[in-house]
Amino acid sequence: MMGSARLSKTIDSALARSPFQAAHRWRTRGDLAVLAYHSVEDGAQFARQMDLVRELRRPVSLDHIIHAIENKTPLPPRAVLVTFDDGDRSVLEVAAPILLERQIPAAAFVVAGLLDTDAPFWWDEVEDLVRRGGRADIIDPRESPFGVVRTLKRISNSKRLLAIESLRRTAREPAPRMLQLRRSELVELERSGVEVGNHTMTHPCLHECSTHTIREELATSQRELAQVLGHAPRALAYPNGDHDPRVREAAEACGFRAAFLFDHRMARSPIPDPLRISRLRIDATASLERLRVTLSGLHPAVHQALGRP
Repeated sequence: MMGSARLSKTIDSALARSPFQAAHRWRTRGDLAVLAYHSVEDGAQFARQMDLVRELRRPVSLDHIIHAIENKTPLPPRAVLVTFDDGDRSVLEVAAPILLERQIPAAAFVVAGLLDTDAPFWWDEVEDLVRRGGRADIIDPRESPFGVVRTLKRISNSKRLLAIESLRRTAREPAPRMLQLRRSELVELERSGVEVGNHTMTHPCLHECSTHTIREELATSQRELAQVLGHAPRALAYPNGDHDPRVREAAEACGFRAAFLFDHRMARSPIPDPLRISRLRIDATASLERLRVTLSGLHPAVHQALGRP
């Protein structure tokens, strides 16, 4: 992992110095950059990132994007939307004040079934259980904790749930608990300029679910979130970015006006398909060099050229 991190940093530095960065920045000036974050532990670095976002791009809101979609109009040049997946507490406690201070709108896609609980995200729980000796028949015992999570994302949802139950039974001790957002805090998020979106009820990989489960995951989470917010979320982020025609049909049935991928691509503007909006993967600890080359479009272009998912 350390070698991979060093290689990634070397590549970032090389791309940051590349003359192609300016060319890509010009080429993608009409595209929409949607940044996809998760948790934000490093507030100081995130603040520096947001300063750079304002310097290089024009922040727009989810409302602005939906209006452009429905009116079939392009967004302003160099538009950028900041998003967060999962609804980690750090989005409220760390990111929201930084965004509000800089008047940067954002969207947070929340796992509705975790609200008001101390249940960990299932992927965090799996990694912890593997470290505690948890086993399951379909998991290679030589696999790393991260590798186990990756494996569980590639099997049917029913098998994933059975594997997690096996890990819980066989681990030496339970995984640590994790305080999640309270329902009342979602209203606080929206008041601060972070629109709440849907990230399903339990965060399965939807394309690995039965059609019935797909519909239940989306419809139930919409009802839960609408009850809390006083309005139904307008946008969906597919967990892990995964979807198929059945997922799209369920999203349309729920009335989502926008849905987001996790594909590390720039989004075209005008947006050709409101239920397939590309996003750029970024981390709140990422260097400013990484953020700069990502926003220029060069990093995602290299990523795509290398055939990475």
